[in-house]
Order: sequence, then C-alpha cells, then structure tokens
Amino acid sequence: MSIALPGAPKKDSHNPRALRQRWMTPLLLAALPLALVACGKSGSGAGGPGGAMPPPEVAVVTVQVKSQPVEMEYTGQTAGSRETEVRARVTGILQKRLYVEGMVVKAGTPLFQIDPATFENQVASAEAAVAVAQARVNQARRDQARLAPLVAEKAISQKEFDDSKSILESAEATLKQVQAQASEARLNLSYTKVLAPISGTTGAATKSDGSLVSGADSLLTTLVQTNPMYVNFSVSERDLLLMTQQVKSGLLSVPGQRAANGSLGFSVSVKLADGSTYPRTGKLNFASEKVNPQTGSFDVRAEIPNPEGSLRPGQFVRVLLGGASRPNSLSVPQRAVIDSPMGKMVFVVTPDNKLVPRPVELDGWTQGQWLVTKGLADGERVLVDGFIKANTPGMTVKPVPYVPPSAAAPAPAASAPSK
Repeated sequence: MSIALPGAPKKDSHNPRALRQRWMTPLLLAALPLALVACGKSGSGAGGPGGAMPPPEVAVVTVQVKSQPVEMEYTGQTAGSRETEVRARVTGILQKRLYVEGMVVKAGTPLFQIDPATFENQVASAEAAVAVAQARVNQARRDQARLAPLVAEKAISQKEFDDSKSILESAEATLKQVQAQASEARLNLSYTKVLAPISGTTGAATKSDGSLVSGADSLLTTLVQTNPMYVNFSVSERDLLLMTQQVKSGLLSVPGQRAANGSLGFSVSVKLADGSTYPRTGKLNFASEKVNPQTGSFDVRAEIPNPEGSLRPGQFVRVLLGGASRPNSLSVPQRAVIDSPMGKMVFVVTPDNKLVPRPVELDGWTQGQWLVTKGLADGERVLVDGFIKANTPGMTVKPVPYVPPSAAAPAPAASAPSK
C-alpha cells in the first residue's frame, strides 16, 4: 500500500495534459466576465440594440410617368443602293480587262476592250456608202436645177421635171438611210470599249482575255454603289396591326408623314454582328403598301450613309427604328425585372423601407429600360441592385439612389506631363 505524504506529488504530476487542465481552468473562469463585457460592447456598436445586423444597402430607382422613347428592332440585310450587271453590247473577242478587280470606279470609266477591227471595217464601209449617196443627191440637185428654167419655158414636159424631182427625193432618202447605218456602225464601234454605267465598286471579271463575248448574254462583271447603303428588312403583319392599334388608342406616338427629303420620319441605326453600333444614322425611305406573298410581311428599306465603305453588301444587321414614343408610361431598368414562377416581377421598397414583391406586365424594352404597363404606380421605388443581400419579402433595407454604370464610371484623370 502506498501512502501519499503531505506535499508529495500525486500520480498525475508527471502527466502534461493534466497539468494544463489544472492551471487553465482558473484562468478561463477569471477571463469569462471580461469576455462577456467585451462582447456586449462590440455587439451594441455594430448592429444596434440587441446586437442585430444593420439593414443591407440596396440601390433603388423611383419610377416616374413620362414620355418614353421606343425603339423597334428588326433583322435586316445590307445591299448596295445601286447594283448593276456589266454586259457586252456587241459580239467579239475580249482583248483586255482595263480595271483592277475590287477598285472603286466612276461612271464612264473603261472596264473592258473588245477587238474593234471588225467594227472599224463596218464603219469605213458605211461611211463610203454615205459618200456615194451624198454624190447621188448632189447629182440629182444639179439635174433639177438645169431642168427648172426649161420647164418654165415649156422646153421640156412637166413629166420630165417631176421625174427629176422624184430622183432627188429618192437620193435624199437613201442618204439618210446610209447615214443611219453609218451612225449605227460607229455606235457599235464605241461599244467595243465597255464603260462603267454607274460609279461604284467593281466585282470580279467573269470573262478572261481572249474569250468570245456574245452581246447581252455575256456577263462581264458587276458594279455596286455602297454610298449610301440600303438595309432591307421586313415588318410582320402582326407587328404592323399592333402598332396601328396602339397609335389609334394613344398608347404609341410615331413620326408623321413622308418628309420633303423622302424620309418616312423614323431615324435608323444598325447594330453589327459583333454587337457594336454603326456610328452613322440613316432614314427610312421605303415601306411597301402590300404584303409580300413569299414572306407574309411588309418589305421596308432604310438608307444609311457609308462614306468610309465599312458596311458591305450582304451583311446581316439589327435595324433599330427610332422616333416613336410611348406617352405617359413607366419604365424600369432591365436588371430590375426578375423571372419568377408567376411571371415577371420586381421588388418594391415601401415608404418604411420594406421589400414587397410585385408582379408586373411588360410591353417591350428600349434603351435598357423595360416598359411597364401594369403593376407599378408613379413615384414607387423599385430595387435595382442588391438582390443577393435583399431577396426576402418583408425585410428591411437601406435604399440608396441607383446610379447607372455609364454615369458611375469616373472620367479618366489627365496624366501629368513627364519632366
């Protein structure tokens, strides 16, 4: 039997874990009141009474009734304002191409040369025939001039004088005929040099040097005028009927009748395939009065300035028609509208800063704004940013005015000049 003497170490005196527990327990008990006091102070400073977290800060926008611009968007395709096929007008051997494919040429620029030898011979033959006919006319005029005084003196019969007159008239008619033939021969000779009928950009040559071209059946190249550029698109019958109904009911205001410059009132801008907007705006210059039976839509055409040639024929673009407006309407930023099982909805911030979900009805969007036809009232505040922090109905939020990203971006600071 072992007896523990006073002051002697116990059996666990050599156990490090037991020693730590023995010494740390009194220290923790002594520090607990201080920790509670410290927690009480920090909690009251961070979250308010009872240590609650502050309401999250969210960006809101106040909706207002006003006239909203409306943009109508369609899919279109660019085309040259003038597109011409260049064809030979006479038959012959193509001697030479006189232009560089793809270059911009002016009207009247020579493009091809057809062998002119045959046509030069035809001109020479026609001019010789003109000379012969002119000689016969001169002879007939001299004969009539000699017979005129004789018939007055009754030295010859009237029939002889009338015959001479007929010979002169026949000779003059023959002269006009051969002169027309000579003019045609010279015209055919001029057609051996194929000229550009319009100003524009040339296409690839379809015939090589030495080929036989047979008049109008032989396509030589094409010319496309790209300034201005046309944009062709279609408006469906449904869209046109809806637009007409909205105009009659006063829900939509559109530009008036055709202006003096041929514009139909709408301004036109286009978006390219990479999402960028073409920097120049155009006008709407044609709208068909009847439905295209092949597409079931109305054909519409816009005209866009293209002095730099950055637009090319055949490009697919998005056409934006501006100039229409929706009077007395409400709109919210596109990011404020969210999808729910019940449809489109927004979060409204009440006067006491509570979140309330609100279903809304929309009628398209323009310039980053949804047009709201039902569900909101003038002066209400709508949550735009902060859905991650605030998405529970009834919770309290701290609203701040919403600043669009473009307006919030600071202007770049000017760099100091290097010394």
